[in-house]
Order: sequence, then C-alpha cells, then structure tokens
Amino acid sequence: MAMFINREQELAVLEDAWGSDKAEFIVVYGRRRVGKTALLQTFCESRSSIFWTASLSSDAILRRGITQELWQFTHEGGNGPGFTYESWEHAFRALAETSSNQRLVVVIDEFPYLVNTDASVSSVMQNVWDKDLQQTKLMLILCGSQIGMMEREVLAYRAPLYGRRTGQIHLAPLSFRATASFFKRYSIKNQIEAYGILGGIPAYLNQFDDRDTLTKNIERQILRQGSFLYLEPQFLLREELREPRNYFAILQAIAHGRTKLNEIVQTAGLERQAVSKYLAVLQDLYLVERTVPGTERRPEKSRKGIYRIKDPFLRFWFRFVAPNQTFLERGYLKPVLDEVKSEFTAFMGPVFEDICRNWLMEHVGTANLPFAPDRMGSWWDRNEEIDILAYNDDTALFGECKWTNRRVGTNILDDLMRKSNPIIESMGLQDIRYVLFSRSGYTPALEDKAKNEGVSLFGMKDMTSASITAE
Repeated sequence: MAMFINREQELAVLEDAWGSDKAEFIVVYGRRRVGKTALLQTFCESRSSIFWTASLSSDAILRRGITQELWQFTHEGGNGPGFTYESWEHAFRALAETSSNQRLVVVIDEFPYLVNTDASVSSVMQNVWDKDLQQTKLMLILCGSQIGMMEREVLAYRAPLYGRRTGQIHLAPLSFRATASFFKRYSIKNQIEAYGILGGIPAYLNQFDDRDTLTKNIERQILRQGSFLYLEPQFLLREELREPRNYFAILQAIAHGRTKLNEIVQTAGLERQAVSKYLAVLQDLYLVERTVPGTERRPEKSRKGIYRIKDPFLRFWFRFVAPNQTFLERGYLKPVLDEVKSEFTAFMGPVFEDICRNWLMEHVGTANLPFAPDRMGSWWDRNEEIDILAYNDDTALFGECKWTNRRVGTNILDDLMRKSNPIIESMGLQDIRYVLFSRSGYTPALEDKAKNEGVSLFGMKDMTSASITAE
C-alpha cells in the first residue's frame, strides 16, 4: 500500500505560495519515483486546481490534452470542447484568462516531456508569463523527473524561464527515520537494513512487505526477473543520460570499492578526461558525491577526494545485481543471495555511518551536538580513518560507528582518541567531544569509562528517535 509521509516542509512551502496575493511560479524537481506527483496531488486535493501530466506523444495530442483539462475545469466536466488550442501560446493565455479573478493551481507534471516534443515551449511560456500570467491569481507549478532538463530549461542562468520562478522544491529522498514508518513490523535492525538496501525513494520502499523477511524481499522484489526493482537503475539512467553504458561501468567500479579517480579509470576502462566528465554529470544528478577528509581547507582543490554512490539502492544494485545479471537471467538466484548474505555486514557499515551523521545533524543545538558545525563528515589518511568529524572554530566532535555483531569495548574509544590527537593539535581545537554509535551495544567497562569521561554512547534504537540525549 502506498504511503505519503514526512513531506511537511515541502507542503509548507506550497501552502505559503498559495496564501500569497500574487502569481506564483513554483518549480518542483527530483529524481524518478521520489514522490513529486504524490506531493502535488496531496496539495491540490482541497484546492481549485488543474493537474495535467505531459506524456511522450505528439505536439497535437499534448495540446488536445491540456485543452481537455482546461475545458473540464471551466465547464465542470462534460464531453470536452470541439476544438484544440492551435498553439501553446493560446493554451497559456487561456490559463491566464481562467485565473484572472480566482486563485487557481495549475500543475504541469513531467514538463520535460513537453519540452522534448516542442523545444519552443519554454520560450513561449516565458513570453506569456511576462505579458499576462504574472498579472493573474495563478499558482503555476512545473514538475519533472529529468533533473538535467529541468535545470537547463527552468533553473539555469541561461534557461528561457530563468528569473521567473518564485520558488523551487528539490524533492530529496526520505531520511532513514522517515522510512522506518514503512516497516513497522520489522525490528530496528531490519529497518536500518531495509534503508541500506532501498534508500529513501517511496516507490522502492513500497515494494518490500514487512510480513516477509528481508532475504525473501530481496529475492522477490530485486533479484527476480520481472520484479519492479530488477531493472529500475537502467530505466533511471537511460531517462537522464545519452551514454548509459559508460556511466554503468563507472557506477559499478565505485560500488566495488574503486573510489579514487585513478582506480575508476582503470576499472571502467575509459579515458581519464571522459571519466571526470561523467562523474561531474552524476554529481549534478545527485547520484554520486565526492568527499574529502574533513580537515581539507579547500575541498574543491583537494587531491584526496573519493567518489561514492549517494543512493543506497543504486549502491546495492551495482554491487550485487549488475555484476550477477548473467546468473539472474538464468534463474540462479541462490548464488547471488549467498553473496549478499556473506558481504552484507560490510556493505551496511557505510550506510550506518551515513545514518549516524545525519542523525547528529538533526540534533544540532541539543546536548548531543551543542554547536553548529561548519563541516560535518569523516576523516582519513593512508593508514587510518575516523567515521565522524564535525567542527566549528575551536570546537570539535569525533565519532565512530560500528555495525558489527560484537559489543564495542574500551579499545575503540582509546583508538578514536589516539587518532584524533594529531588533528586536535594541528587545528588548535580546545573543546573536544567524543561519540560512539553501535549496533550491538557496549561492554560494561566502556560504559563506565564513557560516563566518567563524558563520552556519548548511542544504539540503534536512538536512530528512530526524534529527540534523545545520551546519558
């Protein structure tokens, strides 16, 4: 069953725009299946609205479609008009007439399909907006999944519609804490693992049934041919990219731990310049991110950057599905499931780190993170790494996140303090805090040491809490 949750902030933006006394031009964009249409349908439910979705069709059919929608709104249904607007200019001017004396929401969903059919649509809309629409009571919402197209046509400086928007919403995937609501029958451990597999895309989360085990869901909903998620990354990338095969090679390399530029070049078998270009595109699409050690003063210039797949489901798919499709196409699911089981704990480690860092950022200004950090991330050099590093001026927080079957002992805290000391000295930090996160709890010795030294200890149950303070 589909769920609509945790979009209060985005709904508030739309509510504020609706409550204004002027024309509004809102852009809503985000990746495929993130919940844009559900958000806008929820917003439009109790309001005077026209909701029209463009499709991969001819210009004439699309104009006929918006003509029909406008006719049904102004005539309260009926069989429809006996005409079609002869141009998009006529259609947009009709919207201006309809909204001249009444507050009206008009959603054009899948706007990139409309642009692909008629490249002049954005320029025509700009002209009509400037002359007519901005003088009305219209709340116009353009929505699209092709992030690159939305930015080129609406948001970018050279876009025809640049400067016309009065607001925008980049709809991001749900946080872990929000996704837990999809799996109320699961333990907290299984909820975290489900997030590590599926990420925060609502349509993906709806595929898993928490009456079944995670293993059974992986088998039925990801590994089995014909399942909704089996080829989803291919559809996602083909919608956005012209050369998906090269991007596939890069994503598969990163998923297998080849995170440095030279490693990706060697594994993907592509030229360095081409890989750099492809990585930049993947970053623009919010599918890949480049990270550097938290102590780097100029991150954009750092040579220590590594690349990681930002989305958990893509990370899972390119790690376990893409390299095993020959087996899966023949119906050999068991060897792939066995591989997932044997490597899943290691796979979940970085996921748990992300959840812990995000949870800390949600608690800025509380006892858990009493300062607002200028930087929040991790740190590493050739030999060692620290999972969490957050700092601001002379205040810093260092942390470790352990997704293991063993309780964390004093050796982990001692090692964290040892690794932190050179950073503390080199940066002149004065106010130092330490935090540990553990899947399996802590030894009594560590609990005593943490209490005596003011170290915060958190477990899995804390990750689903909106507000909690370590003892």
